Amino acid sequence: MPIEMAENAWIAVTVEKQMTDPKIVHSGLSQRVTVEGHEFSIEIYRLEYEDVWALEVVDQKGTSTVWDDLFDTDQAALREVLKTIEEEGLAAFRESNNVIPFPKK
Repeated sequence: MPIEMAENAWIAVTVEKQMTDPKIVHSGLSQRVTVEGHEFSIEIYRLEYEDVWALEVVDQKGTSTVWDDLFDTDQAALREVLKTIEEEGLAAFRESNNVIPFPKK
């Protein structure tokens, strides 16, 4: 039994060293935009080992709107957010019913 424990301990250490956080790849299409006088940051990114892109819009107060869907390309993500801005304007990012406040200490 002591040999098994030693082997398991070695394996656990090896796995732990290999499990590092993946790097985040930011798209060159990420940008700042102004919608109805309010500045927003469009963030398009993916994990280094993933092929799909995430889309997030952050307002001046730091409130983040993240799309549930992932996109095959960063260009598709940009098209989606620009279409949303064109169709819905500022209201797309100002709906208070989908904001989850952080607990106050």
